[in-house]
Amino acid sequence: MFKKSTLLVLILIVLLAIFRVFIVDSCSSKYAEYTKIESNNLAYVGDQSCKKCHATEFKEWRQSHHYMSMLPPNDSTVKGDFNNVTFTADGVSSRFFKKGSKFFINTEGDDGKNHDFEVKYIFGFTPLQQYLVQFPGGRLQVPRLSWDVNKKKWFNQYAGQKIPSHDWLHWTGNAQNWNTMCATCHSTNLKKNYDVKTDTYKTSYSIINVSCESCHGAGKQHVDFINGDDYKSGEKVAGSFLKLAKNSGQKEELNTCAPCHARISELSSSHIDSKEIMDNYIPQIPDTEFYHADGQVDDEDYIYTSFLQSRMFHKGVTCSTCHNPHSVKLKRIGNQTCTLCHVPTKYDTPKHTFHFKGGAATECKNCHMPGKVYMGNDLRHDHSFRVPRPDLSAKYGTPNACSNCHKDKSEKALADAVVKWYGPKRKYHFAEDLVPGSRLDANSENHLRNLIDNKFVPKIIKATATFYLGSIPTQTSLNTILARLASKEAQIRYRALRSLASFPVESWREAVGPLLSDKVRAVRIAAADLYITVPVEQIPSQYAKAFSLAKVELEKSLIYQTDFSTGNVMLADYYLKLQDYTNAEKFYLRSLKKDANMNYALLNLSVVYNMQGKNQQALQALQNAVKNDSKNERIYYNMALLYNEMNNIGAAENAFAKAVELKSENPKVYYNYGLLLNQNKKFKVAESVLLKGIALNPSNPELHYALTFVYIQTNNKSKAIQAAIKLKQLDPNNPNYQQVFRSLGL
Repeated sequence: MFKKSTLLVLILIVLLAIFRVFIVDSCSSKYAEYTKIESNNLAYVGDQSCKKCHATEFKEWRQSHHYMSMLPPNDSTVKGDFNNVTFTADGVSSRFFKKGSKFFINTEGDDGKNHDFEVKYIFGFTPLQQYLVQFPGGRLQVPRLSWDVNKKKWFNQYAGQKIPSHDWLHWTGNAQNWNTMCATCHSTNLKKNYDVKTDTYKTSYSIINVSCESCHGAGKQHVDFINGDDYKSGEKVAGSFLKLAKNSGQKEELNTCAPCHARISELSSSHIDSKEIMDNYIPQIPDTEFYHADGQVDDEDYIYTSFLQSRMFHKGVTCSTCHNPHSVKLKRIGNQTCTLCHVPTKYDTPKHTFHFKGGAATECKNCHMPGKVYMGNDLRHDHSFRVPRPDLSAKYGTPNACSNCHKDKSEKALADAVVKWYGPKRKYHFAEDLVPGSRLDANSENHLRNLIDNKFVPKIIKATATFYLGSIPTQTSLNTILARLASKEAQIRYRALRSLASFPVESWREAVGPLLSDKVRAVRIAAADLYITVPVEQIPSQYAKAFSLAKVELEKSLIYQTDFSTGNVMLADYYLKLQDYTNAEKFYLRSLKKDANMNYALLNLSVVYNMQGKNQQALQALQNAVKNDSKNERIYYNMALLYNEMNNIGAAENAFAKAVELKSENPKVYYNYGLLLNQNKKFKVAESVLLKGIALNPSNPELHYALTFVYIQTNNKSKAIQAAIKLKQLDPNNPNYQQVFRSLGL
């Protein structure tokens, strides 16, 4: 009676985006011949073409982070101490020195030995400066050693971590590569130019740093127009052929800034000229993978997603409202940035702050934009501009600005202080539904629907709620998600499509069809990713052409990501869904070459081998995964299913037992383990395992069905009837259970 399961049911669909994390392949003390990487795109005319007419802006830009984003190393641009100094951290000693006019770092390579590495570029200038080293295959790597500009000392961004020389996170590995993760946002008109066949780059740029044309677009047409007779004779053209003109709207400005000031993934090397950001990028939503449950930043999340949550965004505020776009500095000092809109006599006063004048707590940013340090010494402020809510911290364990200073006080004490100052009532904040909604328990669905139905909740939060609903497989969740397919917001439509992957094909096939020709590329790609799971003969004829075109976009987008380890997994998953096992195996192995510790790839590689009948290789993949993470219950569950299929029942039992010991919450672990024990006539243990599973998943009908079956096998009719009554309450119309109901007189 054991339910035979192949590993196909275990396919995990990767939806990870490729984010700004430095990344390469191998370290070598022998340099490949260096070649210039400037682009020959003549539409980009360079910053000197702007200087004559825009002298003030040019001068401000020359002092900015954008100007210093990437430059050749020389005595003027290099801030670090290269005067033959040695720095030791976490077991690695490094020496910084010069040979003539060139700068070198002697540090550990991928072979575990020290080598001399020449600095080819500087990267940034405050509060830290990094240095780029060239490698074969067109790669540039970012050493983990950085210069603290303010404290004037070398430091290790991964302080306290001893990273092996062959590890993915080692500075010579796939997690520290300029071409993939840094380059686009540090140079103008950057083209990654990665060749998937040779695993090499021919990355190019038009201007080495973030220049005028990074924001305003290629300038040749603008310069030609300004210098031409038509302009001199008085002809006017809106924007004067610039992408971002002086009076551009909020959306145009945010879409210009967002690609580099957001946690974001890029869809393709071929950019679409569009006002919709999701034609070219997928910004991260504030889910619990990278954010706190209430939407506050946690990981290195940048600005954009936070800002979309704010009232500032909904009031029409733009980046340039507060920041000078050329110097990148704030336009006003201190609280004057905020009191431009917020009446100073009401807000910039102890009557509002309840703190003494001149103290840190009277600075608006410290209460409404709490900061967090990234990259070792870079303090960045959360741009969701939220009111501190220690009451929510007391209830949910989320952070709040008050606790940043008052570390000696409990969250309840801080919440009581707010009540004393402002009374017992707080205005509704979406966190009150988002946090419990993110838990994905029996109560989450109502909270998530509240967010979706509330017209005052930010759209990025509605998109997040739609994403979470994909993990709640009920008819109500399905209906709510399907209704989101008609949203005017591309992010919501995109997240709805991703969430539908959890539901049967027949429940969404017709509804998803029109989105294969959606006006936004990311949405078309997500629709195609769903449709590749639809059997060919079941694809409605009216959607066949649109599916074919969207599928091409999907595949191009996946191939574009394959210089990164996770990108190879995404492409391998695509081939696995197409049942193209040869290519699936190829790209899982490629991902593991870049990151041997990626257990997700090992789990799905075992699926590929299993589907081809190569069960010994499938088992080896899982055994390698256990070596990486012996505490991962999912590996043991997969292993148990595989052992059962290989008819090694004893090993299957042991693997199931290990998954239970590791406190798996997956109901299928207890269901399949219980039925296997029942099959082997270990009825008492089977009962115990199934009851444990029911305690964790009381609404799962399969567990109650298995328990009913165990009681029937042991002739315990009274307990069988009790279990069957519960089963009938949960799933009365399931045809698989009707015979059991009839046999027990139900």
